[in-house]
Amino acid sequence: MCGIIGYVGPQQAVNVIVEGLRRLEYRGYDSAGVAVGADGRIEWRKKAGKIANLDAELAARPLPASTIGIGHTRWATHGGPTDANAHPHLSADGRVALVHNGIIENFALLRAELTAEGVAFSSETDTEVAAALLGRALARTGDLAGAMRRVCSRLEGAFTLVAIDAQDPTRVVAARRNSPLVVGVGDGENFLASDVAAFIEHTREAIELGQDQVVVITADSVEVTDFAGRPVGTKPYHIDWDTTAAEKAGYDWFMRKEIFEQPRAVADTLLGRYSGSGELALDEIRIGPDELRRVDKIIIIGCGTAYYAGMVAKYAIEHWTRIGCEVELASEFRYRDPIVDANTLCVAISQSGETADTLQAIRHARDQGSRIVAICNTNGSTIPRESDAVLYTHAGPEIGVASTKGFLTQLIACYLLGLFLAQVRGVKFGDEIGAVMDELAAMPPKIQRVLDGADDVYGLAHQLIDQGDYVFLGRHVGYPAAMEGALKLKEIAYLHAEGFAAGELKHGPIAIIDPGMPVFVIVPPAGRDQLHDKVVSNIQEVRARGARTIVLAEEGDTGVDAYAEKVIRLPRVSTLLQPVLAVVPLQLFACELATALGNDVDQPRNLAKSVTVE
Repeated sequence: MCGIIGYVGPQQAVNVIVEGLRRLEYRGYDSAGVAVGADGRIEWRKKAGKIANLDAELAARPLPASTIGIGHTRWATHGGPTDANAHPHLSADGRVALVHNGIIENFALLRAELTAEGVAFSSETDTEVAAALLGRALARTGDLAGAMRRVCSRLEGAFTLVAIDAQDPTRVVAARRNSPLVVGVGDGENFLASDVAAFIEHTREAIELGQDQVVVITADSVEVTDFAGRPVGTKPYHIDWDTTAAEKAGYDWFMRKEIFEQPRAVADTLLGRYSGSGELALDEIRIGPDELRRVDKIIIIGCGTAYYAGMVAKYAIEHWTRIGCEVELASEFRYRDPIVDANTLCVAISQSGETADTLQAIRHARDQGSRIVAICNTNGSTIPRESDAVLYTHAGPEIGVASTKGFLTQLIACYLLGLFLAQVRGVKFGDEIGAVMDELAAMPPKIQRVLDGADDVYGLAHQLIDQGDYVFLGRHVGYPAAMEGALKLKEIAYLHAEGFAAGELKHGPIAIIDPGMPVFVIVPPAGRDQLHDKVVSNIQEVRARGARTIVLAEEGDTGVDAYAEKVIRLPRVSTLLQPVLAVVPLQLFACELATALGNDVDQPRNLAKSVTVE
């Protein structure tokens, strides 16, 4: 949620900032604003709605020339999406401009304190409270970095704060706690942002920022301290993608482009994982083999799409390692008093690496003695940094809010983790692991074959454009794939869709089947899975009640033809790997149906790409 950018250097700050905000639009927002320092004062513009509204405001009321500034795209939390509540916010004396991501949990107490002292507020936000505190502290200290540290000591919650001082046009100061922030290091210019996408056009060199740190950037320096003012070390890294990776490349939507990037994304996730000697490797691991052999329980933690990837992982990891595996919604995990100890391995799945619920869940698990493995797409993000081992998916930037290649690459990473654990624990022979790795290596061209049938799926979407309710059915690993298909339709088409375990159909869900209702059914491989015939029976059950049955079945499975209004063919794979293929037509269907309905596919209403507040 929310996008932040700060800049200091030789360029006109407003141009750098607004373009950076455009690259952060995918995170989700409902207002945008920018502030610059010029001639000893702060000048700002901000508007509710899309960046186009801010563009119009800037065209009508241009900002003065300046080489320092900050910008923000806001997702409303405290106060609605109005001009007044948009960021930046200024201190009472107008000397400080501040943008903020996160939630300040004790803002009401602080606001009451400031109000009692005569401070007047023009917004409903917690951010303006922080701006008022920062302005007051700066008046006392004369140093923005020192004032920032003083204010942070009073704030509770999750926040990234980025500020400029009208009287010092050389420095941007920022702080972070439980909210993303990264430094972009340029040539005679430096950047701060919530996501590297904001400055990737200007530099691919970045610096990670740790928890509870304050950073000061000038055009030619970066200084980082902790909240007590002590200097801390930093970790630079190189961003391995550029602006072209975030462009649409002729597609109408980033989401559609990302769906078609999946063969390459899966290949990149697999690249370099398996040595010629038959050994699997993660990106970073700080857990010894003996510790991994002592693990007696695995808990997989995720939200939304990542949670469904974890559900697939449960089937594979338990089958390959014979370790009991649980899958938890990150938002619920730490509130149910989970049983976690030093022999528990927690696996955190997060595309952004900044998901607030998942981050708090792994911190809780760590406090109980658990070791943490992160599966993530974003180098340098918080969750991998706070984990004991990391497996990066290397999917490249995912701009569409509804995850597609993020989901597929998370599945591949989960399979790799399961095989790695089986290797370390010695519960699978090398040739068995090699056989699975060979099948995984063959997945990219099979995904491409599914994509080659996109026009057929698009035609189906147009046939069903008037339908308002959908059901998705699956068993075993097909069940989470069905839920992911339903989620995609909800996210971008705004239609009622439910995913069910097909075996539960008679235990209630069959009651909602109406004549003409589209029911998507993922059928297990024929002849190699004991559930195949049971799922075919489920198809007959819903068809008998008038449902329009759309069946996803492997090539050569003619046993479904008599009961399907439409069959979508999938290449043959083993049961555990089928979700990698089965979910692709469901992504295509949701994308095309949402397009036909006239929706904004990349930025669906009410959603944000990265949920960085609980």
